[in-house]
Amino acid sequence: MKKYNRIFVIVLDSLGIGAMPDSEKFGDVGVDTFGHILDQMGTLEIPNLKKLGMLNLHCGGNMEKAAEPMGRYARLGEASNGKDTMTGHWEMMGIKTEKPFITFTEHGFPPELIAELEKRCGKRVIGNKSASGTEIIEELGEEEINTGAMIVYTSADSVLQICGNEETFDLKNLYRCCEIARELTMKNEWKVGRIIARPYVGKKKGEFVRTSNRRDYALKPFSRTALNALKDEGFDVISVGKINDIFCGEGITETYHSESSVHGMQQTIEVRKKDFHGLCFVNLADFDALWVHRRNPEGYGHEIEKFDKGLGTLMKEMREDDLLILTADHGNDPTYTGTDHTREYVPFLAYSPKMKETGAMENQNTFAVIGTSVAENFGVEMPEVTIGKSILEQLK
Repeated sequence: MKKYNRIFVIVLDSLGIGAMPDSEKFGDVGVDTFGHILDQMGTLEIPNLKKLGMLNLHCGGNMEKAAEPMGRYARLGEASNGKDTMTGHWEMMGIKTEKPFITFTEHGFPPELIAELEKRCGKRVIGNKSASGTEIIEELGEEEINTGAMIVYTSADSVLQICGNEETFDLKNLYRCCEIARELTMKNEWKVGRIIARPYVGKKKGEFVRTSNRRDYALKPFSRTALNALKDEGFDVISVGKINDIFCGEGITETYHSESSVHGMQQTIEVRKKDFHGLCFVNLADFDALWVHRRNPEGYGHEIEKFDKGLGTLMKEMREDDLLILTADHGNDPTYTGTDHTREYVPFLAYSPKMKETGAMENQNTFAVIGTSVAENFGVEMPEVTIGKSILEQLK
């Protein structure tokens, strides 16, 4: 029987809460994204996360646990073999990834792929390394504009990104080159999860700004997910942020592109005013994209504080039959070496104005409890081969 009319699942991208037992196999030792941010900063202004039990679940620094948390909370382990964005989100909706997506973080893309990309696109590739998108534009934007070259770079995710100045590269040409890159990277040895067009404007260093004309060319999920099941049964599946890109539009009924994580929360608060029936699935990417790949724990901490303000607004305006779930897709400890994601547990925080039971729940060994719980709430059967067991009965 349906308990909630609307469910909001918000992913705080990369907010891990400590190393998983197998983290060493992924090159991660002693990692703890949230804990180390707290240790570094001492305190954070996060009254709403505290109310929900975040500090009861995982404390650090000079912070104190909530005496009487309003939410239910647990720690989720990742069943899939990976620590990237697509793997984490897909698992939330029921897919277990056995073979991790290929990444090129350490050495860039192989010469054979770059040569083929140059030949097909008619442009010389510059960059070809793991980098922050804004920083590589500052570094190489003038060279791209002056020489007609093409900036190609990657990150900790399984992704190939191409930058293009909207005035000198032309958007249509940028998208054409990304389509070529998607075609080339369908080979198993080069198969990245996403190709991303990263257009920008400006003529010189200090003036470059990325525009909202980003376009993603993602692999489709390997099988149907909870999102497909919900859409097929006539429920709304609203995506905010990069959720639509991560799932290649599969199972999505309405989508909102976000300019930032603050904007994403503003959009979520606006969606709350809509009379929809189903799921609103949100990704807030700035925690990961702006701060941890640059290893900036203070910036990350302040981003959490910004989110907490938006969270307070959302919680005040929730209906009695709304359910809110907060989680993450992987870790990315900003105090750890390198720029790669980190293999960590993630938080599960749940709240509804009508929730009577609060406090700790049993920890779970897969993110898929989220999708299965959403599906059970709406009386929808999960697709075959998906994983996870519903914990909806504990959210009452």
